Amino acid sequence: MTESNPAALASAVVWGAFALAFLFGAVGNKTHFCTMGAVSDVVNMGDWNRMRMWLLAIAVATAGASALQLAGLVDLSKTIYTSSRFTWLSYVLGGLLFGIGMTLASGCGSRTLIRIGTGNLKSLVVAIVLAITAYMTLKGILGVFRVAALDSVGATLAGGQDLPSLLAPAFGIEKKLALEVLGLGLAAGLLAFVFKAREFRTFDNVLGGVVVGMVVVGGWFLSGHVGYLAEDPITLEEKFIATNSGRMESLSFVAPQAYFLELFMLWSDKSRVMTFGIATVIGMFAGSLAWSLATRSFRLESFRDAEDLIHHLVGGALMGFGGVLALGCTIGQGISGLSTLALGSFLAFFSIVAGAALTMKIQYWRLMKQA
Repeated sequence: MTESNPAALASAVVWGAFALAFLFGAVGNKTHFCTMGAVSDVVNMGDWNRMRMWLLAIAVATAGASALQLAGLVDLSKTIYTSSRFTWLSYVLGGLLFGIGMTLASGCGSRTLIRIGTGNLKSLVVAIVLAITAYMTLKGILGVFRVAALDSVGATLAGGQDLPSLLAPAFGIEKKLALEVLGLGLAAGLLAFVFKAREFRTFDNVLGGVVVGMVVVGGWFLSGHVGYLAEDPITLEEKFIATNSGRMESLSFVAPQAYFLELFMLWSDKSRVMTFGIATVIGMFAGSLAWSLATRSFRLESFRDAEDLIHHLVGGALMGFGGVLALGCTIGQGISGLSTLALGSFLAFFSIVAGAALTMKIQYWRLMKQA
């Protein structure tokens, strides 16, 4: 497999992405890894275990991505997260809407795929609505509004928006040193916080956090190193094989669901091909389904009533729009993006958590009012 064989590289990237997501799906099902559940546990019960699992995944992904960058295996400046265009309004508003949506829909984009693998028909409906809305936000009527009214609000930075690029000049140090201090330092701090709690130290909690974090690192290596062409034989330009964005990618579950829908609706169009993101969507579902069947936990579940259906429809739409606007979901921005130390990813992450927490508080208030 050489640079002169892009088709072989594309196959390796796609199958590798499927394998990584399959592992995520199976382990996520087994360990109940759920970012919406993590926020819910903290807000409603004061239980930090699943939040610590999420933070452990961020720590592992950040340490791994920083190590890949320091070793010269990938260049994180070539991701969508670290671009010089800082669209702060899109990060904040998109994150808030996504957080509200994932609460109404009983799970984020990744959890929705995992729940489909367990037989949850509600999540199947959510995934369809999410994919359609995301596609409309990427290329349809909502995309026109997004570009004109929201993405136009922001600033263009002199360099990338990753923290090492922003802080290195301010302190007069090399970017490599800034990456070592910030990336590895952040990871170490999160690990200390996570493992300080004795009740967290169970096999499933540690397994879920470590595997999800390593899968994100694997995604960066796969798309940014294995699938990287310094010079495409046809265009003679730099290229990242089999990615929808044209840049190096890791796991994210909003736009890839839109591209999954596009591929299967336009299957006979030979210009539509299997990509890294689409393969992760299929792999996530397949891994969860495999675990459900192996443990005999597969159960069909449908909507409770009309109100339950409406909540899930609205939630799916908000996640589709908000996820594209914020450039990612709780995995795309909340782990993959944060591992690049991008300022926008921090904004999106805290906005998602805030949107989810606020919605949960309102739901609790309504419940108490009806009681």
